[in-house]
This record gives sequence, structure tokens and C-alpha cells, in this order.
Amino acid sequence: MKLKELISNLESKLIGPLPGPDAHRLMMPGEINTSRFDKEKMAKARLSGVLILFYEKDGEAYLPLTQRHEYGGTHSGQISFPGGKWEKSDPDLIFTAKREANEEIGVRYEEVNVIGQLSDLFIPPSNFKVTPVVSFTESQPQFEIDTFEVKELIEVPVSHLIEETTVKQTAIKFANGYKLNTPYFDVEGRIVWGATAMMLSELKQLIKI
Repeated sequence: MKLKELISNLESKLIGPLPGPDAHRLMMPGEINTSRFDKEKMAKARLSGVLILFYEKDGEAYLPLTQRHEYGGTHSGQISFPGGKWEKSDPDLIFTAKREANEEIGVRYEEVNVIGQLSDLFIPPSNFKVTPVVSFTESQPQFEIDTFEVKELIEVPVSHLIEETTVKQTAIKFANGYKLNTPYFDVEGRIVWGATAMMLSELKQLIKI
């Protein structure tokens, strides 16, 4: 899929209405957790922003994902979009997403063209409400990874994400022995699940409509 075609396709769809929870539920791990859609809990949650950044590489649209280091926390080792928590000095969550992407993978603020946002997503284990900011850059980014925050940068072709065979099912085993059945996106043999998979599910629906 070409970048110009993708952005043209998304710009009108991001105005709304968005698939939101219906798309999220398709990739929700375990049993349906209704607390994810509790408006009161979302209103009290900490705020964060992630950046979905499209760019062209080898004539095809790509986006970057990052893998976290193993650290024993809630999201240890998981694959996610670049992003993080809102700081008081941030004027808005779009800035938060840009700032975090700059810090984590070296994307320059001025190169990011924002075209809209996906639906907010509440993450109960960490009590964050995440705003996914959709954007693109006209030139292929020169990524500079912060190795303290990011273990690996994963460049993903959009055409791969929207293939039906990319979505699979597995059981995630945690350190305490607990197993969680979950759908996931298979990205070059890597398991992309949880909140990131739920956001990708909404993005996939918008692209394919």
C-alpha cells in the first residue's frame, strides 16, 4: 500500500464515527472486561498519548513499533507504539505523543503531520487512558533509538497488518504461572497483543472500510 493512498483514505474516516470499542473487543485478551469501557474510570485515569506514524519505505507504507525491555512491570517486554504519559508541561496529548516519539525513537517534531486520532482506550492494569495520534511523515525517518527505553525498533509494512492471516490466537504465560488466552497480531513472529493490538484493530478496520 502506498503512503499517499493510505493517508488519503484515512483523513476522511478519522473525522468519524470511529469503530471504537467494537474494534477493540476483537483483540481483547481473555474474557470481555467491561471496565475498559467504564466512562467514570476513564475520566479518572492518568492520561497518555501514543504516536501512529506512517512513512514510506521501499515504495510501501510502514509504521514503527517498539519493544520494551524486560523489567518486571505490568507491560514488561511488550510491543507498543512509541508514546507515554502526559506531563504538566505538555500543551495537549498530541504534543505528548510527538515528544515521546522524539525521545524514544528520534522522530523530529517538525516532520510529524497529524491527521487525526483513534478512539481513546482505557488500560485498567496501569490506569491509563491512551489517546492514539495518527500521523505521517513525508520522508523516511532517520530513527535514533533511546536504548534505555527501547529494546528494539520494529518497522511494520501496513499491508502485512491488514492481512487476515496476521491475526492469531495464543496463550500468554506470566512469571507467576498464570495463562491468558488472547488474540494477537503476528508481526514477523513477534506477538503484538493487549492495548496495542486493540488499537491496531481499530486502525485496520478504518483502512479496510
